[in-house]
Amino acid sequence: MLGKLIRKKPVSSAVSLSDQITDMKSRQIPAHVAIIMDGNGRWAKRRNLPRIAGHHEGMKTVRKITRISNDLGVKVLTLYAFSTENWKRPKIEIDFLMKLPGEFLSTYLPELIEQNVKVEMIGNFDVLPEHTKSAIHKAMKETANNDGMTLNFAMNYGSRLELVEAVKEIAQLAQEGVLSVENIDETVINSHLMTAHLPEPDLLIRTSGEVRLSNFMLWQLAYTEFSFTDVLWPDFDEQCMLNAMKEFQSRSRRFGSVEGENNA
Repeated sequence: MLGKLIRKKPVSSAVSLSDQITDMKSRQIPAHVAIIMDGNGRWAKRRNLPRIAGHHEGMKTVRKITRISNDLGVKVLTLYAFSTENWKRPKIEIDFLMKLPGEFLSTYLPELIEQNVKVEMIGNFDVLPEHTKSAIHKAMKETANNDGMTLNFAMNYGSRLELVEAVKEIAQLAQEGVLSVENIDETVINSHLMTAHLPEPDLLIRTSGEVRLSNFMLWQLAYTEFSFTDVLWPDFDEQCMLNAMKEFQSRSRRFGSVEGENNA
């Protein structure tokens, strides 16, 4: 069963961000938040700017949301940065998007280290440009010993490809006699996904008014709560993030069971 589909409008508040964070931390905070960052191009178009200007502005939002997520006590923040389908975009846009990890990490890596944030990545790493791989590898290496929030970039990631590769690995083990078909279960499948070491997302946020998953974590989002907002990613600020968190905290998560009962 998928999480409840809610489209929210931004809510203003006279209460300071600091006070809201303190209040929210007294209740359940999602351990893993996943975000489909959408709307950079439309943000730029509305201002008669090139699409890459929207992507650059969106990078600033990544910093804001990383900081407030860490302040809230989120354990994992996964950001859908570039999908396997995004290679279909114009070359000039792809080239710019491939440079953004290097620009973001070179600018904010000291801050991430100071905040005890660990940088990770899921996706097909091998086919990325060398400068992109070098920037990500450097950030992962320099934050490897951090034990605070994990900032997980989904880069050149596609859930269907992830599942296909997992099936191939499991089939190979079965063919070699290492694994019997009868023993293939959800735990085995989970262990062959790129997110095997991470908890499943508790909350998925998608910006810009689109209401679809776009080949993102199709297996992992089975019981995730969904939050959709019309706000474009470059305009998605700390208050927007807190609003999504408040909506999450208002939900009753039963995972298939009946409220008040322990059995599904």
